[in-house]
Amino acid sequence: MNRLLEDLLKVMTLERLELDLFRGESRDIGSPQVFGGQVLGQALVAATATVDGGRLAHSLHAYFLRRGDCNAPIVYEVDRARDGNHFATRRVVAIQHGEQIFNLSASFQSAESGFEHQSPMPKVAAPDDLPNPETHARELFATLPARARRQLELKRPFEFRFVEPLELVNPSKRPAVRHVWFRAVDRLPDDEALHRALLAYVSDYHLLETSAMPHGVSFVSERVMMASVDHAMWFHRPVRVDEWLLYATDSPSASGARGFARGMIFSTDGRLVASACQEGLIRPVDR
Repeated sequence: MNRLLEDLLKVMTLERLELDLFRGESRDIGSPQVFGGQVLGQALVAATATVDGGRLAHSLHAYFLRRGDCNAPIVYEVDRARDGNHFATRRVVAIQHGEQIFNLSASFQSAESGFEHQSPMPKVAAPDDLPNPETHARELFATLPARARRQLELKRPFEFRFVEPLELVNPSKRPAVRHVWFRAVDRLPDDEALHRALLAYVSDYHLLETSAMPHGVSFVSERVMMASVDHAMWFHRPVRVDEWLLYATDSPSASGARGFARGMIFSTDGRLVASACQEGLIRPVDR
């Protein structure tokens, strides 16, 4: 397995301290705090470990309370809120340095059949027809702030392909709509719970940025401060994150120094496998 992906699986494997108490380690991805998707994925792993009967997460709602420290472990405390006949609910609190940095509520369901419908998948270019954004980023390194260079030069366990042009320097003001293909860089085990946890992890990439597009700023700009405040996901159908998935995002609103973005995640055969919403800080910075 690819070394970076193998390391991510290690990060997503938590140490069980007590029946409902877990500890995880972090990785520095170049941001000034622990990557929000990592905490989101680890919290879902902790919650899943306390659910019996083959039930899988179908939704989660989370808040980012404080910045996480990459150099210290994170403890996850799970509360078994409810175990019903078909559904189970869990609450998770992430603690670091004696303070809550994150909390999550997740609902799990046994497999059932019922009505089926979904929104159609957007018609966009296929991932193999799109350029590798790493090549574009390397060409711009000399023009980027040091903080942005560090974020972009680190290799990641996921690869991305942008349908719309990726504008990092002096971006134009564009409609708040973006389509991004992504997948893990190597094959993963056949474990649906693992794929859903990793989908939660990667769903934090490039979502909030959509709300900044109408204002001509990018996530590497020193003119804006961006940080996730909350995150919600719904898992609709089985998913594999080691196969190409399309993240179709838009942002219907920005106000009060907050941006709101939502996304639909499709498999290559057109199935809507998950949806996500996020509100975050997009505060203009006067330099």
